Amino acid sequence: MNYTLSNQAVGAIMMALQKSLMTQTDIVPVLTSFEIQVTDNNQLIITNPPIVEVETKLPEGGTIETSVQ
Repeated sequence: MNYTLSNQAVGAIMMALQKSLMTQTDIVPVLTSFEIQVTDNNQLIITNPPIVEVETKLPEGGTIETSVQ
């Protein structure tokens, strides 16, 4: 049986890479912690994608915190 990555799974991998680059940490623990399910059309999905938190500094001195999952 052949399986393909769903768009969601590709997005989860890209988020893991982005988080790893932002925090300068190893990506392997994030990838190995992925919980994977197979959909009815033989695509893989990640049920626990990484959460990336970004803090944006505003010109006025405030901050905005954003989480992306």
